[in-house]
Amino acid sequence: MGDIKDYWHRFFQEKNGGQDWWHRKKKLCKQREAQIVKVKGQGIVLGKQSYDISRRIDYAMHFTYLIKQQDLFYTEEQIIPYKWTWDSEGKGRHQHIEKFQGEEITNQLSVLKQANLPDSDREIEYNRLEAVRYAERWWNSFNPAYRRFEDDCTNYISQCLRAGGSPMWGEPVRERGWWYSNNSWSFSWSVAHSLRWYLSGSERGLRGIEVESPEELNPGDVICYDFDGDDLWNHTTIVVRKDANNMPLVNAHTDNSRNRYWTYEDSAAWTPEIRYKFFRIEVS
Repeated sequence: MGDIKDYWHRFFQEKNGGQDWWHRKKKLCKQREAQIVKVKGQGIVLGKQSYDISRRIDYAMHFTYLIKQQDLFYTEEQIIPYKWTWDSEGKGRHQHIEKFQGEEITNQLSVLKQANLPDSDREIEYNRLEAVRYAERWWNSFNPAYRRFEDDCTNYISQCLRAGGSPMWGEPVRERGWWYSNNSWSFSWSVAHSLRWYLSGSERGLRGIEVESPEELNPGDVICYDFDGDDLWNHTTIVVRKDANNMPLVNAHTDNSRNRYWTYEDSAAWTPEIRYKFFRIEVS
């Protein structure tokens, strides 16, 4: 039946999946006056299943893009999970998996020193450098000091904000404040919709100052996404740097991404109705 590399090359040329996101990614780069100079892809098997003559392989593609924009060169990375299935007639089907079902690709077991310091031992200020350092350290792995969620994007962003010194409050009421403690946490810690509204309304501790344009954001700030434009906010990213046009590049979990262009037009979840909220992070 061939190997993953063979199947991926075949899928990459198909109109029903591979070409669509790839063409949108190239179009997005052209709009930014950028170009993809080089692409590297590595397939990593996450799991195999078989039943009678039906088979399934879950795997992830780790893409690395070298992007040139004016005089700036930078590397974007993205992890995309897929599955290959074969039915009883030997017909193959290639699909994107919305969430990882197997073990993480990498799980490095070191813990940042300040991950669980009590707020009384912290200065009440937001350290953007530490937030970005954490985002870079854990973009493609999972800090064992925290629970890993099936939809991990907001949990990851909350960890970044915590590493930057954002104080927690509201425990043990899950509908109140922003906090994580042992085997419990606030909805705003782990749910994209809840964090979006918490940032808008918070008047103490972690606060989000809404700005009108992405150019106003700096590394350590947050972008919230409503992919379908239906007021259900379903994704969160953190700004880790700015490109040559002063536009944000972001890190994220679920489909693990590093230095990804903020609009997500190359995402399978993107729709023309997408809405964004831009938050400059402050603490008090």
